[in-house]
Amino acid sequence: MDRLLSVNEVAELLGTTIRFPRRLIEERRIVFVKVGRHVRIPESAVTAFVAANTVQPVTRHLRRAA
Repeated sequence: MDRLLSVNEVAELLGTTIRFPRRLIEERRIVFVKVGRHVRIPESAVTAFVAANTVQPVTRHLRRAA
């Protein structure tokens, strides 16, 4: 079983404010678990979210005029 993180822990892990993970939950953009009245996010969901939103750099080979 994955480690379940609180909203505060996810915000700290991502380096954002608490509003950001709360917005992800509200917009259903990240997997979450309700434990009673508490909301928890599996660590793998945070990893998957980061991987899905990672933008790879574009490498261009500039040619010089001859």
